[in-house]
Amino acid sequence: MQLARVIGTVVATVKTPGLEGVKLLVIQPLDRHLAPVGGQVVAADAIHMAGPGELVYFVAAREAAEAMPNRFVPVDHAIVGIVDAVTPLAGGEASAAAEPPPAAAQPASRSGPPRKARQATRP
Repeated sequence: MQLARVIGTVVATVKTPGLEGVKLLVIQPLDRHLAPVGGQVVAADAIHMAGPGELVYFVAAREAAEAMPNRFVPVDHAIVGIVDAVTPLAGGEASAAAEPPPAAAQPASRSGPPRKARQATRP
């Protein structure tokens, strides 16, 4: 996964089967300091929520095709999440990517033993 900023949209009047209704966005990949790195790419919005100006994370190659609602469609990059905030590890440089959600919207801490992770299954 890699960070990127959505910088535009793509209009396609004809799409391959399996991509109908999927939004295509122009993204600029970013490094860990949120500085542009490399060229801009077109990514399919697998979460159907990203828009211009947002900080997102994306996957490439086969992982991009796997992330789509219809698996194995011909995409090279897919947006798989929207970033709320970026916090560096201890000793790193601080750089906020986005405003954190209001305190009321943050989940309350949970006491007790940690839950077992559920394994996702695909049909």
